[in-house]
Amino acid sequence: MPLQVDVVSVDRKLWSGEAVSLFARTAEGDIGILPGHTPLLAILAAGEVRVKPTSGAQIVATVGGGFLSVEHDRVTVVSDTATLASGSSAS
Repeated sequence: MPLQVDVVSVDRKLWSGEAVSLFARTAEGDIGILPGHTPLLAILAAGEVRVKPTSGAQIVATVGGGFLSVEHDRVTVVSDTATLASGSSAS
């Protein structure tokens, strides 16, 4: 079963969809999320969030901090400021 991922900033949803994995930098260090991950709430550090969708090219978002929540194969990334890297497409 894939992850359901939502990447949002304060003013808009940047990307939403099914993914195989997600990698981000937290205040505690780098983290990788795969299906079946235990519930988690983490503070995001400024940097990149990389999402590998179930189909298509990798999605890369640059975030300015925020938080990441994981529960029941649902991952939510919320950031004050976030932009998609060129080549990444919103969905």
